[in-house]
Amino acid sequence: MQLKQYQQQAVQELLKDSKKLLGQSGRKKLIFKAPTGSGKTVMMAEFLKLISNDSEVSEPLSFIWTAPRKLHEQSKRKLEKYFENSNYLECSVFEDLDSRKICENEILFFNWESINKKDNVYIRKNEKENNLSSVIQRTKNSGCSLVLIIDESHHHASSEISKKLIDEISPKLTVEVTATPLTLNTDTDKIVNVPLDDVKSEGMIKNSVVLNPEFDNLLDEEELESSLAEGSDAMVLGAAIKKRNELAIAYNNTGANINPLILIQLPDKITGVEDQLKGDVIRLLKSNYNITVENGKLGIYLSTEKKNLENISKNNHETEVLIFKQAIALGWDCPRAQVLVLFRNWKSITFSLQTVGRIMRMPEPDKGHYKNNILNEAYVYTNLSRIYINEEVTQDYFTINTCSRIDYYRPINLVSYHRIRHREKTRLSPLFLELFLQEAKNYSLKKKIRTKNQKLQMSFISEYETENVGDLLGEEILADKNVDTENEYDLQKLFDFFVRQNLAPFYPEDRSIGRVKEAIYKFFSIEMKIDYSKKFNTIIKIVLSEENDTHFKNVLDMTKGIYIAEVQKRENEFIEDIEWEVPVSINFGGKYKKLNTTKSVMQPFFYDYRWKTEEQFIAKIEKSKIVVWWYKNGTGDRTNFSVKYMEREEIKLFYIDFIVKFTDGRLGLFDTKSGNTIRSSRDKIDGLKAYVKKYGSKKNIFGGIVSNTDPINFSGRWMIFTGLGKDLVANDFTNWELLEL
Repeated sequence: MQLKQYQQQAVQELLKDSKKLLGQSGRKKLIFKAPTGSGKTVMMAEFLKLISNDSEVSEPLSFIWTAPRKLHEQSKRKLEKYFENSNYLECSVFEDLDSRKICENEILFFNWESINKKDNVYIRKNEKENNLSSVIQRTKNSGCSLVLIIDESHHHASSEISKKLIDEISPKLTVEVTATPLTLNTDTDKIVNVPLDDVKSEGMIKNSVVLNPEFDNLLDEEELESSLAEGSDAMVLGAAIKKRNELAIAYNNTGANINPLILIQLPDKITGVEDQLKGDVIRLLKSNYNITVENGKLGIYLSTEKKNLENISKNNHETEVLIFKQAIALGWDCPRAQVLVLFRNWKSITFSLQTVGRIMRMPEPDKGHYKNNILNEAYVYTNLSRIYINEEVTQDYFTINTCSRIDYYRPINLVSYHRIRHREKTRLSPLFLELFLQEAKNYSLKKKIRTKNQKLQMSFISEYETENVGDLLGEEILADKNVDTENEYDLQKLFDFFVRQNLAPFYPEDRSIGRVKEAIYKFFSIEMKIDYSKKFNTIIKIVLSEENDTHFKNVLDMTKGIYIAEVQKRENEFIEDIEWEVPVSINFGGKYKKLNTTKSVMQPFFYDYRWKTEEQFIAKIEKSKIVVWWYKNGTGDRTNFSVKYMEREEIKLFYIDFIVKFTDGRLGLFDTKSGNTIRSSRDKIDGLKAYVKKYGSKKNIFGGIVSNTDPINFSGRWMIFTGLGKDLVANDFTNWELLEL
């Protein structure tokens, strides 16, 4: 499994902070905050693998993994799959424990709620002493320090019962894993945070949750009012089905074999009203859309009824709609789920990250986001009259309003740019193998190494005890235990350790380690005619022997230097989009308010009112008789328009503010500035000038920096600067031209 860049960074931070805390006295607590859908379990699995094999951790470690409901079972399955090709850690439940203790590098999984029950066999004292207290005591008596992982800690870690249980476990280190940590207490020693924007930029989760698209929504502080609140359940369901069908067509057009899923969430109450709602929904689905349990298109996930659930998480599963209750929200993972429906029987609801998280995951995270932005959003349809969205969710997840491109828009076919994302900065690509073989030749590695009768004589100090530290001065402490270098498992561990130690500055993930080993094996195959599959032990002994290991380290260091230089060259590579168009639709969060316009190409137009110069320029072009339409550009991704410019010998992207279509067919590319922001635009105007020079005559475009001669009241003239950046001076309009509007 290949970790994303933000995952690698989080794991390294977890490892660094945990090692520091474990080296201190007393009990310590670390909070790991990571958004839903970011891969918390995978990051924790990699972290546990690294810390359990870290030479800087002095004491042996045993682990306890707790989670609410049955999430611990899902976590156990995921970790077992992650470790299936290695022997890093053992995943166990109580019944699996050997000698009724948690061994070194073993993880005990259990359900947090059930362990709190008074009559629970794992808590109750019994003749066999197979209870939690005894297991913990035997584990500590064996010399192991305990690390406690509390998954979804916001559900239970702060209760009084839980605190008592944590005290009974008395771990050396507690790691609380959550997307929404509770108020931080003074006993929190470290916090590792995964930024939501990093998760989105890697394409792991969708850009946002769009609430009632194509319906007017109004957010007043935390309470949301929607025009769909007046609609019937059938109207809400129809809008959701229509969106699902649009998504299915879009996936098909991209060549992705994905069948998007609608989730219909019923209230948890068990009354006749909820049962009637379920019956009404089933009838509507059958009569209007031919979606039934019998034809496999409808799934049901209720405590008393479960239908068509087998393999439902597969991207191409035939089920199109799933009826469920809140209990599904925790830990349930079905990335093709993209539309959520809530009917007014809820009365009111406060959206939680857990519920929203069910529709936020991307179905193909390795591919990231799709070119068609409709596939990069999640959708909620509801006729609830009262919806509450807390500030964090509003800012980070929810889209409140949607605007659409006007019907009379015609293609403009502009050339735009976006940066190629390279992951080679933190992990090794196949290029490393090619470079290693070349550097081995340049270094004459074949001639310098000795291959005959190479043996490993590796040993370590198993135990040393003294009552007086002063006795160690001038004392020679000799190793008294030998490593079995004839054992293939031990040899492989030694080889992995050698590679890991020589990977810096690259992250020591399995794929990068494998890339280095593959390069070394290839060297022996080509240069030494030694087949790895037949002479595995021989190769490792040659590499790790005292006479040879320095030579291999030298070649690795030389290769890494050249590899890094090659990667840095690629950082300035861009893709040229030759037919960029104004987006078909744009979504906006709660901080954007509706601004009445007649000439915006996007209707209705939503604005954040951040910049007075932009606002006044909009007012001016709205009144213009020669403007057909205008577009307020965004920033930061390929859906927005950008040109290239050079700043301090580095290529960057310039997202100009406005694209304006004039009645004579011209397109104006304008960036509004005032005061000191004019001075900072010198490099950008050179980039825009070069763009206009290259494409101006072909595309009938012109453009420049736009400002008003009165930057306070905006009662002056609107001017445009199209010259060279070196001649651009703030508040001096002598070399500017009047912008005819």
